[in-house]
Amino acid sequence: MVSEPQPRSAGPIERYVLGLAFLAGLPGSVIALVLLWTGSHSLNFQITLSLLVVTFWFGFAWTARGRVVHSLLTLASMLGALREGDFSVRGRGAGQGDSLGQAMAEVNQLADTLKEQRLGAVEATALLRRMMGQVEVGLFAFDSGRRLRLVNRWGERMLGQREERLLGLSADELGLAQCLVGPPVRTMDLAFPGWDGRWDVRRSTYRQDGVPHQLLVLSDVSRALREEERQAWKRIVRVLGHEINNSLAPISSIADSLQTLLERSVKAEDHEEDLVSGLSIIAGRAEGLRRFMAAYARLAKLPPPDMAPLEVEPWIRRVARLEGRMEVTVEPGPPVTIDADGDQLDQVLINLVSNAVEAVQEPGGAVRVGWSVDSAYLVVWVEDEGPGIGDGSNLFVPFFTTKPKGSGIGLVLSREIAEAHSGDVQLRNRTDTSGCRAELRIPLAAG
Repeated sequence: MVSEPQPRSAGPIERYVLGLAFLAGLPGSVIALVLLWTGSHSLNFQITLSLLVVTFWFGFAWTARGRVVHSLLTLASMLGALREGDFSVRGRGAGQGDSLGQAMAEVNQLADTLKEQRLGAVEATALLRRMMGQVEVGLFAFDSGRRLRLVNRWGERMLGQREERLLGLSADELGLAQCLVGPPVRTMDLAFPGWDGRWDVRRSTYRQDGVPHQLLVLSDVSRALREEERQAWKRIVRVLGHEINNSLAPISSIADSLQTLLERSVKAEDHEEDLVSGLSIIAGRAEGLRRFMAAYARLAKLPPPDMAPLEVEPWIRRVARLEGRMEVTVEPGPPVTIDADGDQLDQVLINLVSNAVEAVQEPGGAVRVGWSVDSAYLVVWVEDEGPGIGDGSNLFVPFFTTKPKGSGIGLVLSREIAEAHSGDVQLRNRTDTSGCRAELRIPLAAG
């Protein structure tokens, strides 16, 4: 496509080019006219030839001016089209060997490059919009005035309106103002016309046209939480049912046997011993069931930690000395103090040391306790030389235990306490030798 320059009034560059063209033809024209009028020629010939010289002189100057100005106007039109987003404009008319032709060729290549880039941007935008429409999260972009500038289909569904009705509304009008303040990552209970529930809220900042904008991402975690809650209840009910049945079944069986014994008209000589033994078994199973339910209540009613400064080395050495079945080796570590609930962390470390000692009771071996500082965390570790962990999938399932007299809440309670301190408890088999390594991670600063 040829870009046609638009007519315009002469400017300084046009007058400058025209003046140079006149000056270029001035010496030759003057010399020709002088020779013509000083020679012996007729008057008609002198006038006619003078008109021809002047005409050619002015025509040459004007043509030179038009050639340069036309090329410059063509370049200006092409650049203006590019500025308006029209990349189909192409320039022609200048020779490929001159500077104007080279300039037009460069502008043509620039137009091709910009066209390819715009096509790529359009395709990327279309792909982004398609992806935004497919993801099951609400995406909202707000400008510096907290007015909605972008929303995806899931966001439309959440707010119960189409995009054209939502754009331009403020965060207050949309009911999203509380999501734009406070921590950038959190979980909130929110109600929308589309539905309500518990939402994972994530907020970040980006710039568009030099102006800061906020991107808000809302994902519904209610369904995932409900599914996790159902699975947790199933595990708890399964373990509770198993434990209660283990107690009620012998109680019921022995009660039936004792009733049969009492209904006999002729009683054996040792019937009183049988009664005492049966009642003792019933009492023992009832006491075991009571302890089990007490442990469950203890897990469900864990109080929040009472934070206070805690020196790590004296705490670990004191807990290690509480173990009476064998000597626990304490490996030295760096001096460090943390903010924590000392009583609750006592319970965690006692559980970890007790598990390690029980693991080495039969095969034999040593138990070591130590600590280190890893980035912003205190890492307290307990290592044993026992058989290691066979199946770790049920380690933190409430009331699951492989010990004959275990309650199944030690590790669960330990993790609950650690998480209340913004930390964690992890167990894994050792790679250097047989045995297990338990780690308690607690932030060095109060979380």
